[in-house]
Amino acid sequence: MIDIVDSKMRSRMMASIKSKNTKPEMLVRKFLHGHGFRYRLHDKSLPGKPDIVLPKYKTIILIHGCFWHRHSGCVLAYTPKSNVEVWQKKFADNVKRDIEVLNELTNAGWKVLIVWECRLRKDSSNYLEEISYAIENGLPRF
Repeated sequence: MIDIVDSKMRSRMMASIKSKNTKPEMLVRKFLHGHGFRYRLHDKSLPGKPDIVLPKYKTIILIHGCFWHRHSGCVLAYTPKSNVEVWQKKFADNVKRDIEVLNELTNAGWKVLIVWECRLRKDSSNYLEEISYAIENGLPRF
C-alpha cells in the first residue's frame, strides 16, 4: 500500500512529534500538581528517563503514546502503510525497550504506572482519579 503523504512530508511529521512535555503528559502533571502531588520530571538517573517520578510514593508514571508504544487493541496503534518492515522493527524495538525499562524499575523497587494516551482522550477526569488512587494506595501496576 502507498502512504497518503510523500516521504518528505512523513519525515517532517515524524520529526515534529515531541517526546517530552506532550499534551497527555501536561494533563497528568497539571492534575497531579493540583492535587498536591510533587514530582520530578525525566530523571536521567533512572532507567528510561521516566516521565514523572514521585519519590515520596516510590512511584513512577510512564505516559505512553498508543502509536509508539503499541497499545494492544487500540485504534491509535496503527501501522503506517509505507515502509511496513521498518515500522514493525521500530515498534518491536520500542516494546522491547519498554519491557526492559519496566523490569529495571520494578527490580529497583519502584512501582510503575503506565498511563495510555487513549484513556486520557476518552475519560480523562475519571482516569486521572484512578491514577491518583493508585498512587496513594501503592498499587504496583496500573
